[in-house]
Amino acid sequence: MAVAMTASVTPSAATSLTTSLTMAGMKLAVLRNSMSGQKSGSIVIGGVLGLVLAGGTLFAAFRTGDLLAAAYAIWMLGWIFGPVFSGGGDETLRPEYFTLLGIPPRRLASGLLVGAFVGIAPVISLLALAGLAVFGVRQSPAAVVVALPAMLLQLAVFVLLSRVAVAVLGLALRSRVGAVGAGLVNGAILAALGQGWVFAVALGQAGGITPEASAALRYLPSGWGLAAVEAAVAGSWGRAALTLGALAVLVALLLAAWAALLTRRAGSARASARGRRPITASTASGAVVAKELRVWSRDLVRTHQLTFALAYGVFFAAAPLLLGVHGMLPWAGPIFVLMAAAMSANLYGADGTALWLTLVAPGAADVRGRQQAWLLVVGPVAVAVTLAFSAAVGGFEPAVLALTAALLGGGAGIVPLISVYALVPGTDPHRRGGNPLRVSEDDGAMTGLAYAVLALVALTGAPAALAAWLYGWAGVAVGVVTGALSFWGFGLLAQRRLHSHGPDLLQTMRTGKRPAAATGPGRWMSLDHLPKREQIITVICWSIGAVPLFPQGIVAGVLKAGGTENRSWFLALHLPDGLQWPTIAFMVLLGLGLYGLGLWIPYRRRT
Repeated sequence: MAVAMTASVTPSAATSLTTSLTMAGMKLAVLRNSMSGQKSGSIVIGGVLGLVLAGGTLFAAFRTGDLLAAAYAIWMLGWIFGPVFSGGGDETLRPEYFTLLGIPPRRLASGLLVGAFVGIAPVISLLALAGLAVFGVRQSPAAVVVALPAMLLQLAVFVLLSRVAVAVLGLALRSRVGAVGAGLVNGAILAALGQGWVFAVALGQAGGITPEASAALRYLPSGWGLAAVEAAVAGSWGRAALTLGALAVLVALLLAAWAALLTRRAGSARASARGRRPITASTASGAVVAKELRVWSRDLVRTHQLTFALAYGVFFAAAPLLLGVHGMLPWAGPIFVLMAAAMSANLYGADGTALWLTLVAPGAADVRGRQQAWLLVVGPVAVAVTLAFSAAVGGFEPAVLALTAALLGGGAGIVPLISVYALVPGTDPHRRGGNPLRVSEDDGAMTGLAYAVLALVALTGAPAALAAWLYGWAGVAVGVVTGALSFWGFGLLAQRRLHSHGPDLLQTMRTGKRPAAATGPGRWMSLDHLPKREQIITVICWSIGAVPLFPQGIVAGVLKAGGTENRSWFLALHLPDGLQWPTIAFMVLLGLGLYGLGLWIPYRRRT
């Protein structure tokens, strides 16, 4: 702190450097002393996946420049949009921490930028950017002179683009139009990344990357480093130096933009209540429904999440249209329901300490009211999308209608249930600070909770899907019945849990820690009582269990049953016919086994 205060009094290059190094040291110290089991598991998983992606990028460096340019474009998109889906990215050091020190915005941005390079993600990205050196040296050893500074400048561009994108989105979430627009863009981008195989097949059918697309990849900021290396390989050293200079200028401009955005972050937009009609309800449950609907309409974070879920479902289902395949379009409705449930997984934690209002009115039927409000918000949109897209493709499929009904009831039941059993302490809405995306301090637990809700809600639709596959339209009735039972049964369990453990939940949200004497499901679903090694194993099981269970198991089975000829990246479909169904069954059992292991480890140490 003393160094930072001195820097504000005697601005110079030396003090700026000292401030930056101090922030980097602070970041390293915080990371070293705050590594919980869950956080360690998340870092391990992210590191392994990052190394796999970096290895694929280095492999591209041995192929063609176009392939490498496409890989770096994906890395840039990951840096820009990745933090959006993880609560605003890494904010170990926040600008608010240094507000009272009087550090000029430009110097503060520089210090935070240096601190941003401390972590696993920048190191792995730098390893991927080593592909520039590999690509250049393979053709001309002298190109390494350009490749090394291009690697560092390209990494700085990635990090700064990430910071600027989060800051801009934070400002956008202060208006309703901005929240909706951000949700649409983010949902479309993530859906495109999730359906990357569609674009790969489409490019393959078109004969590979066209010259126009190749040039466009070089014009993107992610391709400037490669363009400089290619210029050096061609002997055009002047053009290479000019491209490196453009990268340096871009870094300076992004740094200045981030500094300007930091000065606006301290302000906070407050919603106005003018023109709002008062809440009127004749029953306690009706009052909860009215209150929840008002929250869904006023909370811009919820608006962004709901818009994101809808955009993701629509664009994910519409992507195969590029290949002339329209059969997936009606599935936009069920996909939207799944994503909406995942986005609202921490329903009670999002309210923060306002839970005390519910605890002092035990007869308020809070859970039932929240269930009804969730259905009123998600249900009409899901039904409209499902019916409209089914009509657009010329027919209604029993499986789609059955799953829509089942998932709506499952989501309305699972969301409050898991929220009261595995609540993640959230930030009170009025204390979210300059980054509205930061709704909790435990990003790993929030991500795990979303994945858990995604898997559990999907499982509630399994009986309806199976019935529709075997008996056709009878599956729709099964979907309605299972949805109603999920709504009633899971809601009843959530209501009993809220009434019996409400004070413990409030204590968890106030302190961020579960009561030491807590036992039962609420304790074993938390990982705090596990040894670090078992915490890491549990987080890994929860994170990767969905891969064999859903895409490689259930989805592959649906495609196999439908007689599709598109094998894509589904392992079972590339095997001989006699091995396809056994492989699908193995993948499903493997996914269930991973989830089971992830639940059994904390359960056996529940006392």
